[in-house]
Amino acid sequence: MLLTHISLTNYRNFARLDLEVPCGPILLVGANAQGKTSLLEAIYYLATLTSFHASSDRELISFHANQEPLAVARIVADFRHVLPETAPVGSRSMGSHRLEIRLIRDVSNGSPRVRKEVLLDGVQRKIGEAYGVFTAVLFLPQMLNVVEGSPEDRRRYLNLSLGQVWPHYAEHLADYNRALTQRNALLKALGEQGGDPAQLDYWDEQMAALGSHIIFARIQSIQELERLARPFHTQLTRSQELLRLDYQPSYDPLPPSLQIELPMNISIDRSGISVDKIRTGFISQLRRARSEEIQRGVTRVGPHRDELRFVSNGIDLGIYGSRGQGRTAVLSLKLAEVAWMKEKTGQWPVLLLDEVLAELDPGRRVDLLSHLMGSEQALLTTTDLDLFSADYVRQARVWQIQAGQVQMS
Repeated sequence: MLLTHISLTNYRNFARLDLEVPCGPILLVGANAQGKTSLLEAIYYLATLTSFHASSDRELISFHANQEPLAVARIVADFRHVLPETAPVGSRSMGSHRLEIRLIRDVSNGSPRVRKEVLLDGVQRKIGEAYGVFTAVLFLPQMLNVVEGSPEDRRRYLNLSLGQVWPHYAEHLADYNRALTQRNALLKALGEQGGDPAQLDYWDEQMAALGSHIIFARIQSIQELERLARPFHTQLTRSQELLRLDYQPSYDPLPPSLQIELPMNISIDRSGISVDKIRTGFISQLRRARSEEIQRGVTRVGPHRDELRFVSNGIDLGIYGSRGQGRTAVLSLKLAEVAWMKEKTGQWPVLLLDEVLAELDPGRRVDLLSHLMGSEQALLTTTDLDLFSADYVRQARVWQIQAGQVQMS
């Protein structure tokens, strides 16, 4: 997949930006707070329809536009799928698309609200239909939270990645969260006012039907990502460490006899468990936990409480790992994510790297840049061009960014 053109209007500090985007590596150079990361954010928004920085979409609309009664920010991208050489000549035009996202802030009932519109090739689509049309992998320094942060940080990472690749994952997740909200409200009402617990049957069925697809996708994806991340991690650690991704589902579909404590360096294989088996087991678990959940007024079982741990040589990096180990694990994961998306979709995702070399030693910089040489398209930000080898800079396009303006060298 290649991004060929991007246009921003009233997005962050970009009042207006129109860029033709070449393939290969692109270095975005400039001081802090000039717009480098905002440009990466806009491209990643095309893939995930959410921001990795902003707490609400309103923050993405430029300050000056937000002063008007009606404010609109737009991200418009032209991209093309790289079709196999064996594809019929007439089919190659089918690989070109335009994706447009509009963030519209207006006043409704006296209070401002922001709505989102998504258009694919000029036709308005539901948000769920736009996931996976454009794919991207993002690395930020703060993504160390995937290792060191909360379980919610790790679930969010999984959701943003899987939503681009697994059909209907994002829709299942949105519907699951709505069912979870309804079930929690009913649990609270039953706990406070009493009533027939059988009222929960409908929501149990809904959550199990949706949650089973989420759990199944996570089981398969984490196992695939681990397989791909291990060789990257081995190389980046000079064969000193072995990485494992330890998925800990809140509802574990393995039989209880197999849910035993194993050494931290042993992987558990759940890949042979079907969606149907997960669904029936999930319903049973919800019903067994019903009395306790009514007392607590909250659903305690389900993918909304899943956990993912990063383990190196039997050590949990989130607890005992150094910052350097955590950063290397995330880099390995991101490189694996690129290869994984290519395996699943047949297209290389656009790679977005924000200050990726800043905290790496010279040896690991060389290793990482050698991996990036093979990328179809990668955008990397930096405040210091000297961090990159002269050979890499020669092969890359260098764009200077200052105050929301881009100057191409």
